[in-house]
Parts: sequence; C-alpha cells; structure tokens
Amino acid sequence: MNSEQLEKLRTEYQAGKAAFERGNYRQAVDKLESAIALTNENSRLGGEIQMWLVTAYEAAGQRNEAIALCRQLNRHPDIETRKQSKRLLYILEAPQLNRRPEWLTQIPDLQAIEEADSKYRQAGGGGSVSKPIASKPKESEPIDWSQVETKDNSFLWLGLITSALILVGLAWLAS
Repeated sequence: MNSEQLEKLRTEYQAGKAAFERGNYRQAVDKLESAIALTNENSRLGGEIQMWLVTAYEAAGQRNEAIALCRQLNRHPDIETRKQSKRLLYILEAPQLNRRPEWLTQIPDLQAIEEADSKYRQAGGGGSVSKPIASKPKESEPIDWSQVETKDNSFLWLGLITSALILVGLAWLAS
C-alpha cells in the first residue's frame, strides 16, 4: 500500500468515526465501508474499522448486517478483534425487552435537516450565516421583604448550637 492509499484510508476511517460520533450513521456506514475496501480486512486496522462498522450498522438500523459482520469477525486473525466481536455479538443477539412507549424518548433523525441545509447553501440561499441576536438580560426584580417569611427557623438554631458544641468538644479533647 503506497502512502497515497494509506492517507485516503486514514481520511475515510476518520471521517467514518466522526460521522458516527455526530450521529450521521448512514454516512458513517458509507465512509467505513470505503475504508475497509482500501485495507486488508485481516489486519489489526481492518478489524478495528470493521468493529466500528458493526456499531454503525446497528445504529443505522441494519441489525442483520451488524450481526453477520460480527459473526464473521469471530474468525478474525487478531485476538482483540475476536474478543470484541464476541462481546458485541452477545449484546446484539440478546433478546429485546418489551418497553412501554412512555418510557422512551424518541430522538429525531437530523440527517434530513443537514442534507436540506447543505442543498440550500449549495443553491446560493445561504451566503452568510446569521447569528441570533443576543437579547439583553432581564434585570432581576427587587425582593419585596414584606412577602418573605423571616421568622426564626428553630432547626437552623439547633444545627448551629450542635455544631458549636461539637467544636468545643473537639477543642477540649485536643488539649
């Protein structure tokens, strides 16, 4: 592998990891698949890229592909890759628990928004990005002390007296 191919491999791999970390799982799958095509799948780096691809497949909703690749990685020459793939396969094949819909929070897929935004900018509609105007902070309203209950709190006095007794006791024991 020459230096140009190695640089392209690193670029694709880093772009795939970055896309995954941003939540662009489809883009991560594409980049990681491109990186695997440029490397030896049986190398340590190839195994590492394929492990990232397994997680990207799962995140992108391609569970069958993730499980198939994970099973394939169980026979990988690199010991660490085999260990990781066995652990991940155990998780992927675990039975799904039934969850009530009210227990879950739906996270929207922001990929469509980013694609629309990039198309808008390419079309010339987004020549300059405007920043939101910072609003002036509101001044805090003065406190109306006639509305505040200012009676002595007996619990506070109890705590202060107890603390003072403990400090006096510790001073007496220290001498």
